[in-house]
Amino acid sequence: MTLARSHALAAAALALAMAAPGAARAAEAVEAGIGEHGLASWYGQRFHGRRTASGARFDMHALTAAHPTLPFGTRVQVRNLATGRAVEVRINDRGPYLRRRIIDLSQAAARAIGIGRGGAGVAQVSLTVLPEAPDGPAE
Repeated sequence: MTLARSHALAAAALALAMAAPGAARAAEAVEAGIGEHGLASWYGQRFHGRRTASGARFDMHALTAAHPTLPFGTRVQVRNLATGRAVEVRINDRGPYLRRRIIDLSQAAARAIGIGRGGAGVAQVSLTVLPEAPDGPAE
């Protein structure tokens, strides 16, 4: 690589980092083991088949979730603190947009850990970022 080309690439990377300051934070958060605690909610039928922020179609039966900053394809373990039940989801959307909520789960993921049964639409959860799958990031 020529010196001019390496300078051009460095300048482009710097410009991208300055244009999207949240992107650097999201990239850092993908380290395995990083965790959060807070409220989880879920979404389902109303959004089924619509495009997510990642461009994929939302499937309420898939184990997916929306998170405000984690990169698309990040695998996260979500544990319901009341039941102890856990599910692994893949981030493919942005949200939640309601205060105090840290993740929106697909209907299937929410049901897997006992959210939405008996009228409870939210639950206190812990999130743990999982290491990348051996074949690399999903989608």
